[in-house]
Amino acid sequence: MTVATPLGLVVLSGDYTRVHYALMMASAAAAIDRPVTVFVTMDAVPLLESGEGWRRLAGSDRDDDLKGRGVADMETLLQACTALDVGMMVCEAGLKGLDVAEDALRDDLGVEVTGLVTFYQTVGDGQIVSL
Repeated sequence: MTVATPLGLVVLSGDYTRVHYALMMASAAAAIDRPVTVFVTMDAVPLLESGEGWRRLAGSDRDDDLKGRGVADMETLLQACTALDVGMMVCEAGLKGLDVAEDALRDDLGVEVTGLVTFYQTVGDGQIVSL
């Protein structure tokens, strides 16, 4: 049996389109049994904040339009990633850089507060893509 190569996605942009597509990539890869870890940092941190923090991403007003066109919206993608066991990490330095407390993060996504070393160890020899 062949083991799929892990995929690590570094999401640092505060642009809704980039963050949305990162979750599209993560859920698609996980759907074909590829291990996926999403590492969120800097301007992308609102993605993981309580409520719909992701609505603070630049261009998030497109979400309802995409949903109306049959494209998965941000909440659907986040829930799909959770259901498909996509690992969600948030960078401790990114939280500090944006002055976001750990208790401000969503508790429904299994987010791990960590650093780059743990992310690299998790992805191992896998592929890393930055968005």
